[in-house]
Amino acid sequence: MQRATEKVPLNLIEVILAQGSNVPSRHLSRQVCESRRVLPTCSTLHTVCMELTLITDTHHSSAHSPAATNVPASGNQALHPVPDTERVFAMADHASLWFSLGVGLLVMQIGAYLMPAMGTREALMAIVAGSLLGAGLLGWVAKLGCDSGLASAGLMHSVYGSSFARLPVMLNIVQLLGWGAFELVVMRDATVAIGRQSGSMAAAYWPYLVTLVWGGLVMLLISGSMVKLVRKVIARVALPLVVLSLIWLTWQFLSMAQLKGFETLWNRPGTGGMGVMPALDLVIAMPISWLPLVADYARYGRHGGAALRGTWLGYALANIWCYSLGVLVVLVLPSTDLVTALLLAQGGLIALSLILVDEMDNAYGDAYSGAVSSHSLLPKWTIRQWGLLVTLACTLLAMLLPIHSLEPFLLMLSSVFVPLFGVILGRLAFGVSATTLLAQAPKFNAVPVLIWIVGIAGYHLSSRYTPALGAALPTLVLTFAAAWITRPRRV
Repeated sequence: MQRATEKVPLNLIEVILAQGSNVPSRHLSRQVCESRRVLPTCSTLHTVCMELTLITDTHHSSAHSPAATNVPASGNQALHPVPDTERVFAMADHASLWFSLGVGLLVMQIGAYLMPAMGTREALMAIVAGSLLGAGLLGWVAKLGCDSGLASAGLMHSVYGSSFARLPVMLNIVQLLGWGAFELVVMRDATVAIGRQSGSMAAAYWPYLVTLVWGGLVMLLISGSMVKLVRKVIARVALPLVVLSLIWLTWQFLSMAQLKGFETLWNRPGTGGMGVMPALDLVIAMPISWLPLVADYARYGRHGGAALRGTWLGYALANIWCYSLGVLVVLVLPSTDLVTALLLAQGGLIALSLILVDEMDNAYGDAYSGAVSSHSLLPKWTIRQWGLLVTLACTLLAMLLPIHSLEPFLLMLSSVFVPLFGVILGRLAFGVSATTLLAQAPKFNAVPVLIWIVGIAGYHLSSRYTPALGAALPTLVLTFAAAWITRPRRV
């Protein structure tokens, strides 16, 4: 990132290389907002805000109606299935949500990192295979959430026990607070750069003020209905703008590639240094990092199969597109700064601005899931109240803490969720009733807990001693198999 008045030497790729190239996070970045030549996006924000009026107006009239929920007002909505009357997401809703969440400058940055170590064909094959596999896992967890109607916290309680599950839930809240603040910093730095490029926002207080503005917008989103946000703002406004931006950028760089010769670029060999498994690990890192959040949204789906297909299709398409675009950009315009290269494309300023606005749904996703997880621990507060508090906390953290320096800690924290969900999939896959397990759950379920702890250790040992084999995939396979073998057979 680049702050308003100074360059902060942040190269998270180097951090990953130091710790192993398989850290699962959608937030890998390296000065993604460095350029100060990004056009303002006021018209797009105006369109989004007009849609929000309807969402916030209708939220209060429906959220507390008798038909809205079969859970008592004082009950724990995160640990109760969503009633059928609230399950309105169809396959298209799941797909639009996860396509939007899957698009970002950070994803393109990681795609660019595959080059020049890998050849063009090898890189694209790793991108397609890794995206299909990673998004498939994301869709699988989405199906579990939809079939059971439970949030991620409910799935954790059903597998790990009603008392012990509080630990992974709290770890999830901590990471969501950190990543939510990180998203606000991304948007803040870019906005200040825009202002200073136009000759304004020179005063030292502007970064703080801009952070408050972005935090206020996320708070406005969180105060309304999540369902209406997905179906009205994301599907009708954000998604079309982002798709048009990606189409434009892809067209521009394909035109540049044509001038250099498609055959030459396609047959370009790699320089070595990255094998197939580390490349797959790097690609699936993005979808895997969303595993602790996906059930919070999928539980509002009508059918588990539609949740699986929509999530899989939407995220896989976005992941393949953004990773491949990153590779294409590096092939035609080799540069140490991907954003600078993108800005060289005709119309790149506008396209990047629209993609940046789309980053707001990532901040919302962190805040909403953080609220659901917090509600599971203290149900006296509603999800909406927790959402406002979590967003406020993210905003204050973005203003007060050096978020960039905390990224290695957040990445390390994210790694615990790879084996966590390997165990959850192994215990709940293929027709096991999560709601029945939740009703019968002891306070401490020793076997899944032990597998999870061993999985965390195995993940970090693999990253350190066998990086050529990757870490995420082996850990997922081993924890899934162990949880499958040891799970109760009659539930």
